[in-house]
Amino acid sequence: MSGRNVLDLLSSMIRFPSLSGEEDEICAYMQSYVNAAGIQTRRVGNSLYFWIGRGPNKLLLASHLDVVPPSSGHPYPPFDAAEVNDRIYGRGASDAKASGAAMTSALLELAAENWQPENGQVIVALTECEETSYGNNGLRKLLKGHLPRPQAALIGEPTSLLPTIAQKGLLILRLDAKGKSAHAARHTLGENAILKTVADIQHLSDLTFDRVHPILGRTSLNVTTIQGGSARNVIPDQCTIYLDIRSTPSYTHEEIVAQIREAVESDVTVHSNRIVPVSTATDETIVDACLESLPGTEPMGSPTASDWIFLKDVPTVKIGPGRSELSHTAEECVDKSEVVRAVDFYKAAVKRYFERCCQT
Repeated sequence: MSGRNVLDLLSSMIRFPSLSGEEDEICAYMQSYVNAAGIQTRRVGNSLYFWIGRGPNKLLLASHLDVVPPSSGHPYPPFDAAEVNDRIYGRGASDAKASGAAMTSALLELAAENWQPENGQVIVALTECEETSYGNNGLRKLLKGHLPRPQAALIGEPTSLLPTIAQKGLLILRLDAKGKSAHAARHTLGENAILKTVADIQHLSDLTFDRVHPILGRTSLNVTTIQGGSARNVIPDQCTIYLDIRSTPSYTHEEIVAQIREAVESDVTVHSNRIVPVSTATDETIVDACLESLPGTEPMGSPTASDWIFLKDVPTVKIGPGRSELSHTAEECVDKSEVVRAVDFYKAAVKRYFERCCQT
């Protein structure tokens, strides 16, 4: 299979405007594409998976079919897959259809070469609703009774084809300060909730998370919204702020919440804690397989979330073609040479993973 094949596949995938919840057509297309190569598929909702091999050692390669809506100012129509200066432009070009196209092509090439994993199975999953809906997340649903729990995994996301072995989590907290309303002319009769919030914000700015993760660094905390007061001449009796906390595996979310509750007077409510930080030890077989397949690279960390959170107890590496900083932007594109290289990488990593498993 030539490099042009994976580029043609990627272009075809980009031309489907597969917003989250609207992946039916692209899922049907990918199912037909894989079936035409003689590979059996299974579809669950708008997610698809297919495999080679039959053994108990399962290696999962997973990426998502859905994209976010187009931005304003795309240099080319967002679903035209324009090829310009050795790049392919379009919504989903790197996040994450390039990974999906490369993973699919890698498995089809391995099958065409009559390669089979010894005592194992390679599974590719192309899933729905990664970008928006936790409840309808395709990988989450597949792992709840359709896919066997894998022994290792590769998550296809844009990492410039560098192995990512740690990923930050996201904890969102709501802080409510309570005061007492009064006429501003008689402010001593009231309690200003905004001023209480200001004091809490100062305490939060002084708060430090001392445990430093070797790859991801420190946990970060930012106040992202504030709302309080009802009128210019009324002492506010309530003020609410939200905290965006990017966590690392050095702290559990419960530890972070406890530390913040101790630092502030406001009531603290957990708004969202489902995106947990994840990491994989450097001595795991899947990490070795990736590093051996990409000589000269070092493991890195990622600040962005992915479907890795559903595999938090599985040795996993996040890796794929494309630049993460272009995700969800009007300039989203991917280098064609990197997509072609990704096919070779996935094939090599799969082979090395099973070779190393057989040696142990």
